[in-house]
Amino acid sequence: MADLPRRSSILGWAAGYPKEWLRLDVVAGLTAAAVVIPKAMAYASIAGLPVQVGLYTALVPMVIYAVLGTSRPLSVSTTTTIAILTAAELAHVAPNGDPAVLIRTTVTLSLLVGVILVAASALRLGFVANFISDPVLIGFKAGIGLVIVVDQLPKLLGAHFAKGNFLHNLAEIVKAIPHASLPTLAVGVITIVLLVGVERLLPKAPAPLIAVAAGIAGMSLLGLQHLGVETIGQVPRGLPSFISPDLSLIAVLWPGALGIAFMSFT
Repeated sequence: MADLPRRSSILGWAAGYPKEWLRLDVVAGLTAAAVVIPKAMAYASIAGLPVQVGLYTALVPMVIYAVLGTSRPLSVSTTTTIAILTAAELAHVAPNGDPAVLIRTTVTLSLLVGVILVAASALRLGFVANFISDPVLIGFKAGIGLVIVVDQLPKLLGAHFAKGNFLHNLAEIVKAIPHASLPTLAVGVITIVLLVGVERLLPKAPAPLIAVAAGIAGMSLLGLQHLGVETIGQVPRGLPSFISPDLSLIAVLWPGALGIAFMSFT
């Protein structure tokens, strides 16, 4: 059993990798990327961060885990729950949304979460997750789902308004429906129909990859941005510069970091 991590990680299986798997793995990788990349950018916007931060969180953990990890089916991308909890912490520390403060706070929060998870692993505290009942988890996930839907509906409608609490945002969405951007709404509806249709009619086809490719082609060939369909704009290239954490925020952030760490493995 001592050499199990080595056999399970890339150091153990890369040498004996079957060549016939390569084509299917490339398709699977492209399909996963078609889902993870826009999802990661969306989660970054939910947390109130620049979209490139979502790309960093999608890329770096996957590369590291592919080399060092031992579980093939484990998902190491971010989640809606973590995005919402992060947004709550950032709003508490940086209510004015100053970009520099947000980034430094995020770095500090990430460091705290990492330290807590490493400590929990060393102390073998994974059993704590067993004390959370299924009804609690289902209720929590349902609530997170509603928050995400309400957060994303304005983008589907092409609407803009000052964000507030859940009921405020819901009321503003209802008011914005008569003034929705029809081209933006059409793109969203067509994308959803394409996703569902491909999954139903061609279950073996990579539906997310096809939908993303169709969206990119539509924006490039039809010039949808000139019809009012907004884009995320130019995403900064290259790797991020090093930003040191603000240790003075530890006293404020540690409860939220503990909650994020706890939810990340439940």
